[in-house]
Amino acid sequence: MSRTQKAALASAVVGLVVTGLKFLAYWLTGSLALYSDALESIINVVAALSAFVALRVAGLPADDDHPYGHHKAEFFSAVIEGALIIVASLLILREAYHGILAPKPVDAPALGLAINAGATVINAVWAWALLRWGKAWRSPALVADGRHVLADVFTSGGVLVGVGLVLATGIPVLDPVVAGLVALNILWSGWKMVRESVDGLMDRAAPGEMVGQIRALISLHGEGALEAHDVRTRYAGQATFIDFHLVVPGEMSVREAHEICDRLEDALETTIPGAVVVIHVEPSEHAKFRGVPVL
Repeated sequence: MSRTQKAALASAVVGLVVTGLKFLAYWLTGSLALYSDALESIINVVAALSAFVALRVAGLPADDDHPYGHHKAEFFSAVIEGALIIVASLLILREAYHGILAPKPVDAPALGLAINAGATVINAVWAWALLRWGKAWRSPALVADGRHVLADVFTSGGVLVGVGLVLATGIPVLDPVVAGLVALNILWSGWKMVRESVDGLMDRAAPGEMVGQIRALISLHGEGALEAHDVRTRYAGQATFIDFHLVVPGEMSVREAHEICDRLEDALETTIPGAVVVIHVEPSEHAKFRGVPVL
């Protein structure tokens, strides 16, 4: 089992613990806002399990039916997670609507708030770990899971403030109002996650900073060639696909051109994590004089 899969599985375990604590806080208080917070934590568990399955699939080697590998499975996980977040937000909005029509007083607030606050601290630490690992290991599934948990942290913070307002003002309708505001925030978070994941499925180019780094590496390590043009990138999970046309002098031998390609591939794969490089060699008469000049 890979480290990313272990992290996703651990996320499900942490999510179960946090969910149990939040439902305990809701049971003690009857707060609709705390209920909405607990409901989102269930989605966290389901999302972590879907991330685990996606990472298992993404880790499979390339085969005859999937010659480019299974990296995009991580994007599917992130889309599913975003969709689940949207569903959770709609359920919370429904409960908030009924709560506004018939507000209920909050019971045993101090203990319930303390339990919910403890669960929020656990989530905050875990979100930080997931985001750190996801970025370091270039895992969209872990990053999505980390963002989801972080959104849950902000949600919990808003809920704690809302229930505190109910206690301070004695106005019970503030509880479902806060739950509704929390739901709208969750809805926006889910929409952003789906949009970013669909970008990945649509072969969005690598970030501009990385593309600049790739072009600089080609220029620096392409000695002997004339230029490189039509540089293209796309990312899928932990892999970054890079392809370009390399123009060499027409009289250069195949062996010499191959040595330049090997040098470029080594430089790109060493510097760009998960790089998969394809180079098309062309003679000098195909130069466009608007590509990447080689030093």
